Amino acid sequence: MSNKLKRFSTQSALAVLGGALVFGGGHALFERHADAKDAKNPPAHLEVDKAPLVRDGKAITSFAEVVKKVSPAVVKVYITKNGKPVNEQMMPFLDDPMFRRFFGDRAPGQRGEGMRPGRTPKEHGLGSGVIVTKDGYILTNNHVVEGADEVRVAIGEGDDDYTAKVVGTDPKSDLAVLKVDAKKSLPTAVTGDSEKLEVGDVVLAVGNPFGIGQTVTMGIVSATGRATLGMDYEDFIQTDAAINPGNSGGALVDAQGRLIGINTAIISRSGGNQGIGFAIPVNLARYVMESIINNGHVIRGYMGVNIQNVTPALAKEFGVEEGTEGALVADITSGSPAEKAGLKAGDVITELNGAKVRDSRHLKLQVAQIAPGTKVPVKVNREGQEKELTVTLKEFPNDELASNNDKMKSSDDNDALDGVTVGDLDQPTRKQFDIPSTVKGAVVTQVDPESPSYEAGLREGDVVQEINRKAVKDAEDAVALSEKAKGKSALLRVWSHGASHYLVVKMKNEKLG
Repeated sequence: MSNKLKRFSTQSALAVLGGALVFGGGHALFERHADAKDAKNPPAHLEVDKAPLVRDGKAITSFAEVVKKVSPAVVKVYITKNGKPVNEQMMPFLDDPMFRRFFGDRAPGQRGEGMRPGRTPKEHGLGSGVIVTKDGYILTNNHVVEGADEVRVAIGEGDDDYTAKVVGTDPKSDLAVLKVDAKKSLPTAVTGDSEKLEVGDVVLAVGNPFGIGQTVTMGIVSATGRATLGMDYEDFIQTDAAINPGNSGGALVDAQGRLIGINTAIISRSGGNQGIGFAIPVNLARYVMESIINNGHVIRGYMGVNIQNVTPALAKEFGVEEGTEGALVADITSGSPAEKAGLKAGDVITELNGAKVRDSRHLKLQVAQIAPGTKVPVKVNREGQEKELTVTLKEFPNDELASNNDKMKSSDDNDALDGVTVGDLDQPTRKQFDIPSTVKGAVVTQVDPESPSYEAGLREGDVVQEINRKAVKDAEDAVALSEKAKGKSALLRVWSHGASHYLVVKMKNEKLG
């Protein structure tokens, strides 16, 4: 059977391409960056205890000594947001005579002689934080202090109270750095190495849930490398240690009391703990903190690739052994370090800077934590052959959108590419679907919901750029290539929502694997 692709015409349709997430405390935040440290001060750097954790399986009857070690460094964080001015546009009823009868002429929002504009009530929030340097730097969550007009920190059992400065925030990782001027050496948490964590390790969560005071709960590491909150940089430690609202920004420590994570969120249907909590690994938190303190903002490495995970179907299409870990390059940014290094769409990046690449999310985290200007060796699998390239990273541009959306397919008959109608990329079409002038190919104008293409993710407004590794110039070209396509599957390269990605479209009776 031949693959069919229909071409759309403005005159007629011709041929066609055949529980909720809960943050543990605080409110949403503003971004505030301090100036980088001056030359007189050494750059911020946290010492890390990399000694291996004892895993002999012997029963532990008490963690009291561990708690005594870490609890002085875990603080309560209180935030205040000032009320906002109220005017007649916001509250038109203020001029209502009935309202003035009960509240008088000096009601909030009324103007006139002797009157002052009213304000909404102040908002208060709470969370937790961890002191990581003796001179008062504190790690917490971005969402704990976001939008705050005042941040105060209570330290120790006596609740020594300090006004805290927001040194900087990083919404992309949900981290924030605070600083207090205590005029004395403060207790600090010993920093561990979160890369050495293993599923099953015992952990303790220390924080200020519901504002009741410092609380310690125990659990194990349930999983690592979780990505659940939709942020740009996620590599969460999952734990069943009880985490509740107010715990955000608090410490997750190992059985020796070393800081290995910053508690951040839970999955809950009730709003309280249900045994699924998430913490940001301390290795990521340490990098963000040091970058904010030393540079005034977070500096991340940039390669310039759009990447996606290697599915079994894609592995087969690109000559990679099934089960191979890595990240598939779907597109290369023009003029980027990746382009200059010789990377190509269709390459599978398997190793970066001597470390294995597990998937696209892991590669993104790896690149982000390498300093711009660094020459990084990269191993790729190109059509079944291993190649080694060298990429000189640049600084991640502030306006760069790091997105990887998968949208795909369609079918009508039993052929893989049936059920999709395409059209040329004219100006009205580009405007309708917000397609940049640099994107070439054939735009999808219709996809049969019952087709393999739709099931694979192809949608109206997507642009088909390649069919079976052949470039698509326009709708007529797409139709011709679809007719030449043999077999019960087709490899498409598709532009969608600002990024390109690959799709494997298979007949309904073919397993995608």
